[in-house]
Amino acid sequence: MEIHKAVLLVGLFLFTDFLRCHSESTDVLEAYIKTDGAWIVKLPKSQYTAKTVEDCAVKCNKETSFTCRSFLYHEKDQDCVTLPANSKTDLILRRMSAALYEKKEYLLECVNGIGMDYRGTKSKTKSGKTCQRWEGTFPHVPNITPKTHPKADLESNFCRNPDGDQGGPWCYTTDPGKRWENCNIQDCTEECMQCSGENYRGKISTTASGFTCQRWDSQKPQNHGYIPSALPDKYLEENYCRNPDGEPKPWCFTTSPSKRWESCNIPRCTTEPPTIVPELTCANGEGSSYRGTIAVTVSGKTCQEWSSQIPHKHSKTSENYPCKGLDKNYCRNPDNERSPWCYTTDPETRWEYCSVPSCGDQPRPEEPVIPVGEECYEGDGSSYRGVMSETVSGKKCQFWTSMEPHRHSKTPQNFPKADLRRNLCRNPDGDRAPWCYTTDPSVRWEYCNIERCDNKPNTQEPPINPTKLVPTDTSEETDCKVGNGASYQGPTSNTITGVTCQAWSSMTPHQHASFTPETHPDKGLESNQCRNPDNDVNGPWCYTTDRNKKWDYCQIPDCDGLKCGQPAVKPKRCFGRIVGGCISKAHSWPWQISLRTRSKIHFCGGTLIDAQWVLTAAHCLERSESPSAYKIVLGIHTERATESSKQERDVSKIIKGPAGTDIALLKLDRPALLNDKVMPACLPEKDYIVPSNTECYVTGWGETQGTGGEGFLKETGFPVIENKVCNSASFLNGRVKEHEMCAGNIGGGTDSCQGDSGGPLVCYSQNTFVLQGVTSWGLGCANAMKPGVYTRVSKFVNWIERSMKEN
Repeated sequence: MEIHKAVLLVGLFLFTDFLRCHSESTDVLEAYIKTDGAWIVKLPKSQYTAKTVEDCAVKCNKETSFTCRSFLYHEKDQDCVTLPANSKTDLILRRMSAALYEKKEYLLECVNGIGMDYRGTKSKTKSGKTCQRWEGTFPHVPNITPKTHPKADLESNFCRNPDGDQGGPWCYTTDPGKRWENCNIQDCTEECMQCSGENYRGKISTTASGFTCQRWDSQKPQNHGYIPSALPDKYLEENYCRNPDGEPKPWCFTTSPSKRWESCNIPRCTTEPPTIVPELTCANGEGSSYRGTIAVTVSGKTCQEWSSQIPHKHSKTSENYPCKGLDKNYCRNPDNERSPWCYTTDPETRWEYCSVPSCGDQPRPEEPVIPVGEECYEGDGSSYRGVMSETVSGKKCQFWTSMEPHRHSKTPQNFPKADLRRNLCRNPDGDRAPWCYTTDPSVRWEYCNIERCDNKPNTQEPPINPTKLVPTDTSEETDCKVGNGASYQGPTSNTITGVTCQAWSSMTPHQHASFTPETHPDKGLESNQCRNPDNDVNGPWCYTTDRNKKWDYCQIPDCDGLKCGQPAVKPKRCFGRIVGGCISKAHSWPWQISLRTRSKIHFCGGTLIDAQWVLTAAHCLERSESPSAYKIVLGIHTERATESSKQERDVSKIIKGPAGTDIALLKLDRPALLNDKVMPACLPEKDYIVPSNTECYVTGWGETQGTGGEGFLKETGFPVIENKVCNSASFLNGRVKEHEMCAGNIGGGTDSCQGDSGGPLVCYSQNTFVLQGVTSWGLGCANAMKPGVYTRVSKFVNWIERSMKEN
């Protein structure tokens, strides 16, 4: 056998040389996966100066000191670092404006052909034996070693095929009775799934019944909230079957109008599933690794066995979820809920959460004990405890307890004083501002979209037109920036720490060649003013005159003034509940109106969408068809409406939505006076579907069920629930229509209620609140498994615009 391995070695070298030559004849970066903001500290390493990232890739491909698996490139510094490591072998750290490029071949955990090019990290044989390290001599003295086969990548104890064995990758074993054995590694062409297919990345695009899958980026014929750009960690590519929401197996929406969605028939892989470290006495994060024996819910109910269908029928069985530890009746979390749970033996209570202790005595990320947010941060933001969860470029933050898509060490257990709740922006490590890991696999982290308190805009200045969505770039005349300042041409020439900028044409004190007046003639690099020639998401920057600091950012205020969806008083964005009581900041939701009887009694809410138009629910107008029966009150915080900012208007016209819908327009008898306490919310794009799990907010003066705070405007934040999930038997059982949407916490405790009807459901994106829903109906208030239902405004944009124009 081992003589045979030596004979085939020549063939391996020829094949490797062919692959290398072929790779260099194509785009050099095609062989790499890029992750922005990622850095690896590893020895050995080689460091070079490289003018372009392509030059750095060539350095990696030609590295002779070690096997180069990845390289780091810092464009502003023109710094190139080649490494023998990658994200599968070493801890990834954060570094601003740097990028990690990993060779795809070293990330692949499947084999092509007989696997001579396999460079993955599997280290067990077909019979489950652990591999011996290739440089080891016990229990077996090998004749194939890293020294005898330097190009075969025989490092650690990973399975390899250095000799072209027809059985595929193999290794020497740690069993004295078994010298060597082949490894069981999936074929790259094999279409199979591990566990329930949460990480399936294959290309099957037909359902079990033969329906063709609809593209994920399409809304026809099925409208849905699984938006690829909003859920980059779910790999919703083309029309391939995927499992973004904890189903038993991958599925897709179909192109048939008669079948909304269906599971795909994908076999399970024969290779071993990913291993987890069982948590036996407590649960980290959402508790997906909990394998303890607690079998009682929070209210003391005994758990139903997972293998039983009595008293509750369900699909959460060990056959459907083989990797989730669904043993006996123990509390588990097979579907990414906020904590372990179980079906109960009480026929009246389908399921409940369990009281599983949290490891390290840290609060669970979803527990509704989150402090009131701040609208800015002091100093470096280490003390920031607000509720922002969006980065400067609009990316959604990854949960601190999650290791997907980015593995990291910034957990609540490691940083117990940093308040690492949910996916809220924080600064646990003393960086210059609050930040977070992102849900985009290609961008490891970014700073958050939060202002410093000493850089807050002067809200006493006269407001600009509130309905203006995109400001004119006046940065040439005034020292402010629009967006990330890519078009900034202002006079600032000092960094955020006050250091004078180096001229872009100068090479003293810092040498650079990437950004000069010659390389970027249209970027305004004629002097030493702050600019953004590389479209940096964090804003304008410059090389500095400080020899110890090559470059730094500049602090330049935004040009934005007041506009629709951007209140002058930033909301708390409270994660409490309206029913439980979270009083809003006064005038932080300036589009909220009170719909009243002629005797000025509040009974419904509504949303100002134009100086003379309010959007509300049609069912709020059932008491009378006459406009004279109603009054609109704007600019108030208390239900008593005693504020000097109050504006009252009569209703001159009522326009109800299409038959069977719960939406209506009210025309005011005269336009409202728009100011920082009365301004409209923004309308959504036509037919836009809010992505699943988007955090949205409801406001109102509605029923609080005796929990206090009556008479003040209240708010609550909760996630959107995709209609596919909301219409399941466990929740609203098919009651939600296509022109409606669901939002709420599955466990209850957060909801709108009577008196909130007709009010706004606004969702935050790109520094703007957009009106996505009109509070419509629900089964009770804040009941478990009964989320609120809202009229989906995006389905009525054409009707709204036409009605306003014609009336």
